[in-house]
Amino acid sequence: MGAERSNLKVEPDLEPSPRRRWRWRRLLWLPVLFVGFSVLQVLVLRFIDPPVSSVMLWRYGEALGEGDWSYRLHYHWRDLDQMAPSLPISLVAAEDQRFPEHNGFDLQAIEKARDHNARGGRLRGASTISQQVAKNLFLWQGRSWIRKGLEVWYTVLIEALWPKSRILEMYANIAEFGDGIYGAQAASQQYWNMDASRLSPAESARLAAVLPSPRRYSAAKPGPYVQRRAAWIQRQARQLGGGAYLGEE
Repeated sequence: MGAERSNLKVEPDLEPSPRRRWRWRRLLWLPVLFVGFSVLQVLVLRFIDPPVSSVMLWRYGEALGEGDWSYRLHYHWRDLDQMAPSLPISLVAAEDQRFPEHNGFDLQAIEKARDHNARGGRLRGASTISQQVAKNLFLWQGRSWIRKGLEVWYTVLIEALWPKSRILEMYANIAEFGDGIYGAQAASQQYWNMDASRLSPAESARLAAVLPSPRRYSAAKPGPYVQRRAAWIQRQARQLGGGAYLGEE
């Protein structure tokens, strides 16, 4: 009996336990939950103005991490029809001239940027206004494939669920125009002590001109680069047709 007992082999249990199956089901539900949550996020923000954006929170945390306890965020929402007509077309002329035509991704600009970067020199990006809204509103700063993939996903949702006017309105309100200064209204108040509805074409162009590096350049005290770029933006805005290019009367 002892010998027979020693030769017995215990077969491994290949069937997953109920607990293990339950864990796998939970993991499989995560992508579905994320899709539903992100769709709800974008849909709600079509109608509700955000109290803050992810890039504002990120910058605030960065300042506190550096020990800058006096850091303050300046952010005051203004609807698009309460801004000077020169501002939206200035932003489009500066950042994304094919904005009314594309579906979130400017393939022509991407190809041109790729060719330019392949030749060396200063790197050139090709992010559209829609992509910048997706990144600034929902995501974190930095470069990674995960963040880029999420940016693509949110850009698709924004273009599918928002009209172009809402995308441009969101961009004009959450774009950074200076360190801690977000949106055209806050910038107008901080730089010129006036409402965004009173911005002149020159002032609108100067705000758009600092967008590549808003902490480096100043719209209030423009240097030679900002002056040249602002003049170019005004010319481009006129060539595009002004507000009529965006469907404005």
